[in-house]
Amino acid sequence: MTVYIAHRLFAAHDRALAADLADRLAKKVGPNHVFLPFCDTDEEDLVAEVKGRRLFELDRDRLGSLDAMVAILHGPSLDDGVCMEIGYAAASGVPVVVLTTDFQTYSLTEAGPHFEFPDPLLQAVANGIVRVAKLGPPTLPPAPSQSRFQEFEARNVAQTNTALDAAVDALLDLPNRAPLPTSSPATIGTSVYVEASPYTASGRDHLADTCADAGHPVVVPRRFTASDPMSGALADLTAVRSAARLLADVSGPETPPGAALLIGAALASGVRIAAFQPRPALTHAHGREPNWRNLMIQYAVDAHLNDEEAVLSWLAV
Repeated sequence: MTVYIAHRLFAAHDRALAADLADRLAKKVGPNHVFLPFCDTDEEDLVAEVKGRRLFELDRDRLGSLDAMVAILHGPSLDDGVCMEIGYAAASGVPVVVLTTDFQTYSLTEAGPHFEFPDPLLQAVANGIVRVAKLGPPTLPPAPSQSRFQEFEARNVAQTNTALDAAVDALLDLPNRAPLPTSSPATIGTSVYVEASPYTASGRDHLADTCADAGHPVVVPRRFTASDPMSGALADLTAVRSAARLLADVSGPETPPGAALLIGAALASGVRIAAFQPRPALTHAHGREPNWRNLMIQYAVDAHLNDEEAVLSWLAV
């Protein structure tokens, strides 16, 4: 079993959590069967003309030769690079276990069903979800020298340890799964799937209107309006994989999680992808070129569009 650990890279505690998981898993399957991004691509010492692109290429190569993935996701703002990697794995038939210690659940309406993540796509494609939402039990009796802050830290460490061990067990218990059929020119349609950003104004999406006015068949998401959001989410995944193009509005503080997942699925399926982002917010990392989005998103797409004229030009090619 070769396992890819997808996790947020940009803070030390996230990297440490993923490394802890990798170490526990390596003791079960062997260290050569676990891939930990950043650690195994050695970003700080990597020499490349365009470092972000090279990192993307290294991670994508690993995504193409997996037996399983475990993805760490926390909170309402999900890491867009991780979501992209989940979409790639799901469209490739690779089973995915998602690990979270988030104590919140999410719903699309006040009276609607609750989901583990803000976008039902994540739950729909996951083969298993390890969710440990409660702190570990209090230490009884507390050590005399332990402050209340140390006791609280110990309870969080206990919660994390439980979650990591459960994730390892879930991965080892995954059934074998045959890859999904790869899209081919004979199966790819002529439609443009348009994924709007939840950060834009409500109502009919202007990007969908632009594509339709240009004479292209348009498909829009079903999961946010379907009576069964999970079925709608799987229908969205199928629609993207059989579309000719994906036009995703990636506006917001991060690429919205559903859009990121669909970009990964489209990349794995050979679908042309464009990212619409009228107001880029560049990120900067030492030794790396400025990125206008998470590098897994930036280098997965064929085009970066900033207005409707650019959309029309992309559609015409």
